[in-house]
Amino acid sequence: MADCLRIDAASKHFGGLKAVDQVSFTIQEGALAALIGPNGAGKTTLFNLIAGAMPLTSGTITCYGKTVREPRNACRMGIARTFQNVRLFHELTVLENVMVGMSGAGFLAASLRWPGQVQAERLRMKRAYYLLERVGLEDLSAARAGEIPFGQQRLLEIARALALEPKLLLLDEPAAGLNRTETGALATLIRRIHQGNITILLVEHDMNLVMRLVEQVIVLDGGKKIAEGTPDAVRNNAAVCAAYLGG
Repeated sequence: MADCLRIDAASKHFGGLKAVDQVSFTIQEGALAALIGPNGAGKTTLFNLIAGAMPLTSGTITCYGKTVREPRNACRMGIARTFQNVRLFHELTVLENVMVGMSGAGFLAASLRWPGQVQAERLRMKRAYYLLERVGLEDLSAARAGEIPFGQQRLLEIARALALEPKLLLLDEPAAGLNRTETGALATLIRRIHQGNITILLVEHDMNLVMRLVEQVIVLDGGKKIAEGTPDAVRNNAAVCAAYLGG
C-alpha cells in the first residue's frame, strides 16, 4: 500500500522553543489515524506544517511523494483540513460556505453570466448540496452559517473540507465542544468518510473517541514523538501513561 503522508525529521522552532522536534512517521493510503498528546505537545503546529500553513525549520513532509511547501501547493496535492476553532463565513449561507471550498469560478463569474459559468455554478451548487446531505445538513442549506448551532457548524466545516475532494483529510479536534450524542454522530460520519477512500488524520483529546475509532495512534509530548502504534499498544505504553493518559 502506498504512503499517503510521510514526515521525516520534521522540526519547527520559534526562537528557542522547539514546538515540533525531529518528528517522523508515515500514514499509509486509506488509514484512519490520530495524533494525540497533552496541551502544548505540538499537535496543531504539526497540522499547520502538514497543511503548508507554515514553513518547516528542518525536515521534510511529503504527500504521495510530493513535497508540501505552502497552502496552495498542499490543496493541489489533495490535503484538506478543519480547524480547532471553527472558521466559517458566518454571513454566507450554509450552501455557500461549501461552495467556497470548491475549485473553479466563483460567484462573480456566474453573476456576470460568462459563457459556461452559469451551468458550472449550477453543478457546483448540486455538488455542495450533496455534501450537505452527506453530513446531515441539507435542511439548513439556506440558513446563515453563523446562526446554526455549534455542533452543526463543526459538520459544515467538514463538508467544506470535503468540497476540495481531498485524498488526505486533517481534522483538528472535531469533537471539541460537542455533547455525547453529537460525538457519537461524528464518529459515525468519520467512519463513513473513511469508507469513501479518504485517508484521515485527526487531532483529538477525547480518548474514548480516539481509541474506538482509529487504527493508528501517534503520540507527541513536548514537540517529540514518544509513541506510535495501535490504540491498545499506545494505551499500554508506560511513557504515554506518564505523559498523557494519567496511568
